[in-house]
Amino acid sequence: MSFLNTQIPLTNQPNRASDKLQADPLLGFNFALKLEGDLAGFFTEASGVGSEHEVVDHKVVNDKGQEIIRKIPGRMKWSDVTLKRGITQDLEIWRWRQTVVEGKMSQARKNCTIEMFDRTYGEPVAIWHFYNAWPSKVSGPSLKSDSNEYGIEEITFVHEGMYREK
Repeated sequence: MSFLNTQIPLTNQPNRASDKLQADPLLGFNFALKLEGDLAGFFTEASGVGSEHEVVDHKVVNDKGQEIIRKIPGRMKWSDVTLKRGITQDLEIWRWRQTVVEGKMSQARKNCTIEMFDRTYGEPVAIWHFYNAWPSKVSGPSLKSDSNEYGIEEITFVHEGMYREK
């Protein structure tokens, strides 16, 4: 029997567009930044969410007297997180950065959350929590009068730990 002559059994399950939206990993996502639970803005790009360990070579001698090298985890390093969006009139991230500029680090350090939404903006599809985050960089768009590109602003924050809830 050839593949072309094979019949595929049909199921009673409807093929809903909403099912495809939830399952399609190629759709664009949007991200909400919350500072201490309060919404600070929506962003179209997020990068740097993660961590890594330095790798240490540890020389040991096995029971046969041979020197071998074991790889062991060294210090943990949290990645800096960068969020980007089209420029808005909202100044919340600029105010947050200003507290760092003024040296008010006890006010600047905040627990924050990034929530990732699909195109339906229903429940978040992923949530990351960050401890003691503070903005190390905020930048606005390139200012060119002859450009027809969207103005993009970005924020980079550092933190002392994170975990993914969902």
